Amino acid sequence: MISEPELDGAWESARPAEVAQDETARPRGPLRPWWGVAAAVVATSALWAGGLYAFGGWPAAEPEVRYAVTDNLCGQFKAPALASALGGFKVSDPRKGDRHPALDWASCNHNGDRADGSGGFAVVAVVELHKKTDPGPEFALGSLYSRAFGDDLQWEEVPGLGEQTLVGSSEISDGLRLRVRDGGAVFTFELMFFDRMEEAPDPQAALPARPDPEALTAAAVEDARALMAALRKDWRRQGP
Repeated sequence: MISEPELDGAWESARPAEVAQDETARPRGPLRPWWGVAAAVVATSALWAGGLYAFGGWPAAEPEVRYAVTDNLCGQFKAPALASALGGFKVSDPRKGDRHPALDWASCNHNGDRADGSGGFAVVAVVELHKKTDPGPEFALGSLYSRAFGDDLQWEEVPGLGEQTLVGSSEISDGLRLRVRDGGAVFTFELMFFDRMEEAPDPQAALPARPDPEALTAAAVEDARALMAALRKDWRRQGP
């Protein structure tokens, strides 16, 4: 039996989101349209989920799942801490996901524009409920999306949330990724920034300011904790 998920961990939002100083020295990777990247995150999650039960032959032991997902995940994932840090969401797009005896999943996309007009951002949440196989052994490898696109994420342990939580950051791209595992449930939160490409970028121009990475991580952890609590309440209403 797993323990109750830690909802009062050490990663509280200890300070409000701050706008970073000029980050002209930070290298950045190739840009991709936000709608394509967000769709790829959801699509690869679905492909990975499908691969889990394509060949059958489940082991006897099944992970304990004490969460429930609904078709409208955006109804539970309001992400107020990230919304405050980023200046608010413009569009929210719930994805229906899927239900299967082996795995239930759902996702939610929140999109917005940066205050300086230089581009936009996307916040993507994906919840996977693994009902037949334990996701623990493969959790630290990251998602299929990460491996397929060759992200150079450096993972760091985050205490006090679920059974295991990792936050990933990259030296060549913006944003962050937060992954939480609790029993058979895996929560993935992705924040991506995008610059407008109407004109060729000036290599001498200062890069757009980003919110402070530590403040964004604290906000993501706060919103993750709130979503986990909401989905636990849904599970209790449905019954074990």
